[in-house]
Amino acid sequence: MRSRTPDRLCAEAVDVALAVTQEAAGPDSVGAHLGVVAEGDRVVTHLFECLQPAYRGWQWATTLTRASRSKHITVDETVLLPGPDSVLGPEWVPWSERLRPGDLGPGDLLPTDADDLRLEPGWAGEPAPSEEGLPLPSVAEIGSVAAELGMGRPRVLSRYGLHTAADRWEEQFGPKTAMAQAAPANCNSCGFLLPIAGSLSQAFGICANEFSPADGRLVSLAYGCGGHSEAAVMPKPPVLSPMVLDDDADLDDGADRADADAAGAPEDT
Repeated sequence: MRSRTPDRLCAEAVDVALAVTQEAAGPDSVGAHLGVVAEGDRVVTHLFECLQPAYRGWQWATTLTRASRSKHITVDETVLLPGPDSVLGPEWVPWSERLRPGDLGPGDLLPTDADDLRLEPGWAGEPAPSEEGLPLPSVAEIGSVAAELGMGRPRVLSRYGLHTAADRWEEQFGPKTAMAQAAPANCNSCGFLLPIAGSLSQAFGICANEFSPADGRLVSLAYGCGGHSEAAVMPKPPVLSPMVLDDDADLDDGADRADADAAGAPEDT
């Protein structure tokens, strides 16, 4: 059981602990004595201030001990430990939890666990066990069907993998987005939608409208934007009527009438 009271001889050996600490860390890195901590029976740790600027608030810890019925002090170890006011880095998080979409760059390799919930075994190329009285297809026939269905791979998406992918895509380009809420119609009726194959074909497609924010992206059929092919019709420019000229009209008729009126008018007296 760990003793709560520091061993007297080990606790009084401050000079021994200081000399050992200065030898390990350098005299310029060791500051004032901060106290002692009882680690167990006849085992005491001396704490010294760390003067290195990069380790502000840290403490040098030198552990001393002695054998039973002996007054000879021996040294266990000297380490640098964080103090109550030291600056620490964030808690370590495994890389699999730190990884975010878009982090994978050229040349990077992203391993997947053997028990990854997003994947399940595909067709391994082995024939199924035979059953009495039932003819079984050959391996070649099974392989051609598996390749056609996209199953000729060591692992394929599991139902969990499909659901998580669908939820992720729908969050970005789904019916609950602000763009879809303000859209005049859904992608299901848009001429720019490219259909996909597989089990998600009834829920997703690829946008091929270069002016849409979802161009080249997988979108929910319930998504929509203002670039819908049938949302608006480009107004046609107005067609002006052709000018009509009356060739039979006498353009000088007005001038002749004016001359006749001037000739019949009474003279001024």
